[in-house]
Amino acid sequence: MNKDFLRRSELFAGLPDADLDWLLEQADSFSLAAGEVLLEEGMPGDAAFIVIDGELEVKKKSDTQNILIAIRAPGEVIGEMALLDHAPRMATVRAVRPSRLLKIRGDTFQQLLSQKPSAALAILHTVSKRLRQNEAILRQSEKMAALGTLTAGLAHELNNPVAAVRRSVDQLRSALAGWAKTSIDLDRCTLTAKQISVINDLKIAIEARPAPDLEPDPLLQSDREASLQSWLETIGLEDAWELSPTLVSCSWELDSLQKLEASFDLETLPLVVKWLAAGCAVYSLLDETRMASERVSEIVRSVKAYSYLDQAPIQEVDVHEGLENTLVILRHKTKEGVKIKREYDTSLPHIEAHGSELNQVWTNIIDNAIDAMDGKGELTLRTYPNDGKIVVEIEDAGCGIPTEIQDRIFEPFYTTKPPGKGTGLGLHIAYTIINNHYGQINVTSKPGMTRFQVALPVQLPR
Repeated sequence: MNKDFLRRSELFAGLPDADLDWLLEQADSFSLAAGEVLLEEGMPGDAAFIVIDGELEVKKKSDTQNILIAIRAPGEVIGEMALLDHAPRMATVRAVRPSRLLKIRGDTFQQLLSQKPSAALAILHTVSKRLRQNEAILRQSEKMAALGTLTAGLAHELNNPVAAVRRSVDQLRSALAGWAKTSIDLDRCTLTAKQISVINDLKIAIEARPAPDLEPDPLLQSDREASLQSWLETIGLEDAWELSPTLVSCSWELDSLQKLEASFDLETLPLVVKWLAAGCAVYSLLDETRMASERVSEIVRSVKAYSYLDQAPIQEVDVHEGLENTLVILRHKTKEGVKIKREYDTSLPHIEAHGSELNQVWTNIIDNAIDAMDGKGELTLRTYPNDGKIVVEIEDAGCGIPTEIQDRIFEPFYTTKPPGKGTGLGLHIAYTIINNHYGQINVTSKPGMTRFQVALPVQLPR
C-alpha cells in the first residue's frame, strides 16, 4: 500500500504526504476470502475500511429479502456512516471475490476528520451522496413492500367472498334441482283454486322475505329449530332435522306454518312444506351470492379509492374515507385481535391533498401500531379540528417507544425493529409526505400508549 493509491480516493486526495504517512502507520491491512462477511447489519461500528483490491457487496435486509445497495470497488471507503453517527451498522458487507482492505480504527478516523478539513469535506460529500443513493433504492423497496401489503390484504379479503360465491353457486345447482322436483310433484296433485292461491302467496312470501340475520341469537335459533323440527316430524317428514334450520333461517315461525294445516290435508301438507323449504334454500343461496358479490365490489371500490386511480394529483380528500379504506387494506391483520375504536368528528371539511400519499401515511402508522400490539389490542382513530387545521390521531395500546429514541424515529434508516424487519424508512416517508403537505406529525408515547398526531391544513398554500 502506498500514498499514491490513497490519493486516488476522494477522501484522501487533498492530504499532504505527512498525513498520508501517518494514516498508513495507523491502519492495518488484511484479506477476505470470497463470501466472507466484513460487516454484519445491526452490529456496532468501530472502524472504517478502504478497499485495496477485490470487490464487496453491500446488502440490507428488508422483511424476507436482501436488497443490494451498492458494490464497493478498490479505492472506496466502507463503514464510515456508523462511525459518524455512532449507530449500528445499517447493512451487511460481504466479499464478492477475494479482497484486500485497509482497516482504519474509529479513533483514527475521528482524528483525521477533526484535524483535516479537506478530509471532512470529502467524507461529507461521500456520505450525503450515499444517503441519497441508499434512500432512493430503499424507497423503491418500501414501495414494493407497501404493494406487497396491499396485495396480501386484497388477496386475503377477496378470498372469503369469492369462496362464498363459488360455494353458493355449487349448492344452488342442487337446490334448484330439488325445488324443481318438488314443484313437479306438487303440480301432480289435484289442488283446489284456494290451495293454488295459498301456494302463490307462499311463493310471494319467499321472494319478499327479509335478509337473514347475520348474527342470530344462537339459543333462540336453537329453540325455534327444535320446536319446528318436532312439528315437521308429526306431519311425517323424515328429513325434519334438515328442513327446520332452513325454514327458521328464512324467518318462518311455527305458528305461520301450522296455519297451512287448515288448507292442506296430511298427504299434501308435507309436500307443500318441502316445496317451501326448497324455495327458501334457493333464495337464501341467491342472497349469499349477492352479499358476497357486494363485498367484492366494496373491496374493489376501497382499493380504487385508496390508490386514487384515475384522479388528479391533488384532490379534495375526505380523511375519514382514507382511514377507512386503509383499514380495509389491513383488515387481514386487524380482524383477529385488534379492536378498532373510531372517534371521528364528522363535521370536518375535505382537505386539499395528494390522496394516495396520505393513505401511505395512514398505512405506515397503522401497520406499525398493529405490530407494536402484536396484533391484539385497541387501536383508536381520532379526528378533530384545531386552529384552522384538521388533526388525525392514531393511538395504539402497544409497548410504547422508549423516551430516549423518540426524537429519532423519523430519521431515514432508523428503526427499532430487529434487522430484516424493516428498512427504517416507513416513518421517514410519512414525515416527508406530511411536511410536503405543510403539515406536522408528532408522537407521544409511554408503555401501553403510543399516539401519532398528524395536523394538516384544509387548503394547500398557493
